[in-house]
Amino acid sequence: GAYQVEMEGRKITFLDTPGHEAFTAMRARGAQMTDIAVLVVAADDGVMPQTVEAINHAQAAEVPIVVALNKIDKANANPDKVKKQLADMDVVLEEWGGDVICVPVSAKKQEGIGDLLENLLLLADILELKAKVEGPAEGVVVEAKMDKSKGPLTTLLVQGTLKIGDIVVIGSTYGKVKAMFTDAGVGVKQATPATPVEILGMNEVAPAGEIFKTVKEEREARSLVEKNKSKGEQSITGGALSLSDFSAQVSSGKAKELNIVLKTDVQGSIEPIRDSLLQLGNERVNVRIIHSSSGNITESNVMLALASKGIIVGFNTRPEAEAQRLADLEKVSIRYYNVIYDLINDVDKALKGMLEPTYRDVTEGVAEIKAVFPVQNKGKVAGILVKEGKAARDAQVRVIRGKEVIVDSEVTSLKRFKNDAKEVQAGMECGLGIANFNDYQEGDIIEFHRKERVD
Repeated sequence: GAYQVEMEGRKITFLDTPGHEAFTAMRARGAQMTDIAVLVVAADDGVMPQTVEAINHAQAAEVPIVVALNKIDKANANPDKVKKQLADMDVVLEEWGGDVICVPVSAKKQEGIGDLLENLLLLADILELKAKVEGPAEGVVVEAKMDKSKGPLTTLLVQGTLKIGDIVVIGSTYGKVKAMFTDAGVGVKQATPATPVEILGMNEVAPAGEIFKTVKEEREARSLVEKNKSKGEQSITGGALSLSDFSAQVSSGKAKELNIVLKTDVQGSIEPIRDSLLQLGNERVNVRIIHSSSGNITESNVMLALASKGIIVGFNTRPEAEAQRLADLEKVSIRYYNVIYDLINDVDKALKGMLEPTYRDVTEGVAEIKAVFPVQNKGKVAGILVKEGKAARDAQVRVIRGKEVIVDSEVTSLKRFKNDAKEVQAGMECGLGIANFNDYQEGDIIEFHRKERVD
């Protein structure tokens, strides 16, 4: 959720994202939407996996961090241990010679909260965080839901000024603002910059993280919605990128930085790979390691790569099933390596705009030779039964005898009875001719395969 507090006559808007590890997507969106990230760390528990994740999201979004060191009232609180853990994560506090503000607080006893708010206002002044009040409103969808009596309710974080009656476009949906409510449930007629409001009037429930904008006429809104549908909605965390895409952007002068999430099988592999990658940058483009750890590639890693428009590089490790599904859905590129030289070489080529696309071998069908027929003046053809997938006229073929591949060639003829066939499905018989091969034997296995481009 999003809400406001007031301090010395000035308002501060908080975008609250839960700390539990299941809320990775919310933290990714949260870091992208905010000007300052408040990292709440328990003084007794210290830096937890989700704390590391939150730091990575904030750093990837290039958002300054303020640390709220919570639970300082507890007997087992150990602030110095937490500060060292943060320093190991490149979050160096002011008292340790860094530039990150740290405020000790106790939420239970309500101690240090005023100091935290004062420091947020001070940092906002130093950073000169300002917004234009006038002009058409735009911003971000924080959350949305369907209310049984009111219809779609959408929580927006506003830039510019949003008024009742404004026409709002969010991705593939739009609507006219019929009513607006603050986080306290109070009805308002307009919302100024950084104000979170819940609005009524959208046609559908909009996805969280989506950008919204206002237009003057409903006709313009419908046109924009159709345009968004045709090109696909783009969320604030969107923009998955492959290494080949990045290489092409480098060639055209559009790319400046390659964000990498690095995962390895063992901890000892991280430092040499990271150091080698960081040395590859040049004056045009550089490498940025936004997260590195050992173990399987997780959903959290995929979300971080998506939020930062980066790629995942896995060294001797594979993704968890859920992570692979998410990567496929969001089109996040995962590159796998088991030789460090190949990893470094591919990234180096991408940085120079020279990376060639890679291909993998995909088996489309498997068949067995059931009979061999002589053909006048043409040698022999094989009578085959397609057991799996399909036999295709334009495929490559391997002939496997026992466990050995005896030839890898291409199809010269594929016939059903006397007719040429483009493809033959599983369970059907056909005649097969293979280029530069005549040594067919009953029982040989035929694999139909082709090269498929992968990112």
